[in-house]
Amino acid sequence: MTDSRRPLPIGVQTFRQIVERGYAYVDKTTHALTLIEHGKAYFLSRPRRFGKSLFVDTLKELFEGSEALFRGLYIHDRWDWETRYPVIVLNFAAGVIQSRAQLDEMLAEHLRANQRRLGLTCESHSLAGCFAELIERAHTHYGQPVVVLVDEYDKPILDNIDHPERAAEIREGLKNLYSVLKAQDAHLRFVFMTGVTKFSKVSLFSGLNQLNDFTLAPRFATICGYTQQDLETTFADHLAGVDWDEVRRWYNGYAFLGEPVYNPYDILLFIDKGYSFRNYWFETGSPSFLIKLFQRRRYFLPSLEQIEVSEEILDSFDVERINPITLLFQSGYLTITDVQTRIGRLIFELSVPNQEVRLALNDQFISGYTGIEEQRFHFQEGLYDSLTRGDLDGLVASIKRVFAGILWRNFTGNALPESEGYYASVLYAFLASLNAEIIPEDLTNHGQADLTVRIAGYTYVMEFKLERGAAASKGVAEETEDAAEAEPAEVANPALAQIQARGYSEKYRGAPGRGLFEVGLVFGSTARNLIQADWQRVG
Repeated sequence: MTDSRRPLPIGVQTFRQIVERGYAYVDKTTHALTLIEHGKAYFLSRPRRFGKSLFVDTLKELFEGSEALFRGLYIHDRWDWETRYPVIVLNFAAGVIQSRAQLDEMLAEHLRANQRRLGLTCESHSLAGCFAELIERAHTHYGQPVVVLVDEYDKPILDNIDHPERAAEIREGLKNLYSVLKAQDAHLRFVFMTGVTKFSKVSLFSGLNQLNDFTLAPRFATICGYTQQDLETTFADHLAGVDWDEVRRWYNGYAFLGEPVYNPYDILLFIDKGYSFRNYWFETGSPSFLIKLFQRRRYFLPSLEQIEVSEEILDSFDVERINPITLLFQSGYLTITDVQTRIGRLIFELSVPNQEVRLALNDQFISGYTGIEEQRFHFQEGLYDSLTRGDLDGLVASIKRVFAGILWRNFTGNALPESEGYYASVLYAFLASLNAEIIPEDLTNHGQADLTVRIAGYTYVMEFKLERGAAASKGVAEETEDAAEAEPAEVANPALAQIQARGYSEKYRGAPGRGLFEVGLVFGSTARNLIQADWQRVG
């Protein structure tokens, strides 16, 4: 039997190739026409592999008048195919820039390529001068104002983000080029720029204040990515019989103040790899710089469960002052789940978009905060088995093994073992990587529990304490099950005592489930491990 399904455009970012070779395609020309009819200069931020480059190439073919490619699409009967515009394209997606000199050479090559394609030359010896001259000459030669398309404008900066001085030099080089656009406004028909991040107007966009940033415009929320309807129509034959709830849980959830979307790369690979639920998008780019940034800031990882930020935090960042939450959001590791107005300000609630990101991101946090790599799954499996069976002896033994497995060099020259938040963050990363429901700082009418964990019908209300200078021998982790034995202690456990005195578990009593536990965990900064663990089953 012949397979009638259209081929998948995996790795294809050229609109002409998609149309001419009959690849499956989701029509985005409705958005393109709306943008063109209602404005002139735009900026769009979306995470990597979301279809930005394909949309840019679609705009290129549209303005160049490639009528045959758009037959059957929304825009075909609504566009003037008699008028063609000169198009200048700057695409920074390819290659890695490691110096200002390399950037200048790349810019010079881009300008030469555009001159060849347009059949023009510029005489200016400076990059900015050549760019300006090319725009002016294209307008004069073709008799129509120029379209400028810039794809992945920020990639040269992001390639050097862990070298702030170098990144700042590259930023200044790009700023010098982009500033040309403001002065050439009379010669421009349309400007469209894409990137992952949005640098502040002061640092990069001071000469481009005419750009309309529509990143969080609700009506353009689906300009990149696939909607649920797209999957059920364009990819209906490819996805026949899949578990839609599981597909949504794993890959949906990216929201930009409108309908949530899927990352196209995830869906295409999910189909291509035989419907196996795996980390497809995440594994294409390691957030190593982000993890290092969180570690340097000693970020309290449980806070990732309940993030609220103002608009300016999401809007932009500078190389010299990078907010890790801003970068997490702009890179696609966090998404918007709610918006409120308080005291005249927009407040955004953020969360991890789906299971793929949640599991993979926390695997990265485990590696970054502990140095544990090869044994990570072994520790995760031990924690998961204990939590899903209500086995508190096994849980304590597993926690001890986790902290015993942390590399000592992670503590050299820093004060992490002196921070209660460090131990809570490590446990949080492990528990979140198991896809457990986690409620940090779980509020009650008498205070808040450090962490409530819900998994497989069990609820664990946890409190952490840190004894600084505690003798290592008090609770040295052993690799045997004997070390895991823990009965209600004769010596009062301050963490468990606090749970019980303040009734942290009361709101869960009587709720359906397999079991409710109060768990007090005391760590020692000298032992660098759990030195006391006590619990009580409630109800």
